[in-house]
Amino acid sequence: MDDREVFEHQLADAVRELNDQADPPHTLQRMVDITPEFFDSCDFVGISLVERGLIHTPAASTERLRELDQLQYELGEGPCREAIRSHATVIVEDLASDGRWPRWGRAMTEVLGIRSSLSFRLFTRPDDTWGALNVYSRTPHSFTDQDVLHGQVIAAMSAVVLARSINDEHLAAALETRTVIGQATGMVMERYGLDEQTAFNVLRRLSSQDNRKLRDLAEQVVADRGLPLPHVDAEAEVEAEADKGA
Repeated sequence: MDDREVFEHQLADAVRELNDQADPPHTLQRMVDITPEFFDSCDFVGISLVERGLIHTPAASTERLRELDQLQYELGEGPCREAIRSHATVIVEDLASDGRWPRWGRAMTEVLGIRSSLSFRLFTRPDDTWGALNVYSRTPHSFTDQDVLHGQVIAAMSAVVLARSINDEHLAAALETRTVIGQATGMVMERYGLDEQTAFNVLRRLSSQDNRKLRDLAEQVVADRGLPLPHVDAEAEVEAEADKGA
């Protein structure tokens, strides 16, 4: 097989492996583990994500790299941050002489001996980003034009798989929440002889009064098989909601 066919086979295998992961943390870790296979010179990999407008690094080859990757967002400088905010691909030939990020670059070279890097934006739409895939090497000028092209393909593939993993987890959590709230509502209906809407309103009212998430309250109702919160007059709350519905 020629180099193109080898890359395509590697990519197909990587997609299958990532799709087999159980949740986003495992998907991220496999991305870290798999990425070096696509480059001749790759000593470290870090993955940064954007959540609620903030950037953080949940997965990296080593804990020290994760901390140094995270340092970009505290200092406000670095190729990963630039890949997310400004340019889809950021190439660093030699951190020892690159003056774009002096504080972060000095930390990377002094602590881990990193000299060159590639940062690729992880996005599934032109106007949206999940974060960035960062590839690091201790060798200066270590990445070729082909490495850049391969990295862009890997990043695009990884972004799609990661997005599916995150969305699947959110969907599973939403379904689980809906199920437990439904169970708790049914218990309140049965115990107090209420209709479904009134029973749900009782749970929502108690949740608000105790400043608890509705799901947390519902889980306790299911576990205790009854209304919790002994400092709240549950019977009064039921009567109040029943009167409102009358």
